[in-house]
Amino acid sequence: MSAATSQQQVDAPEQPAPRSHPGPVRIGVGGPVGAGKTQLIERITRAMSREVSMAAVTNDIYTIEDAKILAAQGVLPVDRIVGLETGGCPHTAIREDTSMNEAAIAELVERHPDLEVVFVESGGDNLSATFSPELVDFSIYVIDVAQGEKIPRKAGQGMIKSDLFVINKTDLAPHVGADLAVMEADSKVFRGDKPFCFTNLKTDEGLEQVIEWIHHDVLMTDLES
Repeated sequence: MSAATSQQQVDAPEQPAPRSHPGPVRIGVGGPVGAGKTQLIERITRAMSREVSMAAVTNDIYTIEDAKILAAQGVLPVDRIVGLETGGCPHTAIREDTSMNEAAIAELVERHPDLEVVFVESGGDNLSATFSPELVDFSIYVIDVAQGEKIPRKAGQGMIKSDLFVINKTDLAPHVGADLAVMEADSKVFRGDKPFCFTNLKTDEGLEQVIEWIHHDVLMTDLES
């Protein structure tokens, strides 16, 4: 992968709208099944949990498998992870009726009043899935290269409206005939000035760009005196 391909496309971020809730910053993580949403949260918390108080809520339709994976592979204690069985369309629980997620976040805040960031992972959904702005303050949308180089060209609402767009599993590009340069060019068209990056979370390649985005755009630690 070329340096140009791996470089995050970042301009000065827009000032975020005032949050509609007290407590920790909420970051939604969405994307299709198998794109790497759980792995991304695991890698972020592994890298940042010593400096930032974090927790996670995972959404699955009939299981709490993602919560189990996060607890087994990650560094977050089990009391900082809540797994939800939504029992229906994954999109509904993160947009139309967010009450289960709101209750889970409230439970985590009660357990850990020092929480600074809560990740809300959606169940695997289609390219149009987006988070309610009442539920999360920022959102990340994850796809993987194995879905094909044409996916960014489809420009689903999840990819367009997310605050950060992540194209994961770059190591699979030669195996599926995907051209990362094409994916980068298409992403620039629909993302405009919004940031996106390429990752291979098996080796943490590109993870530093996601962490930089959290520090700079979400926590704004560079503005602290």
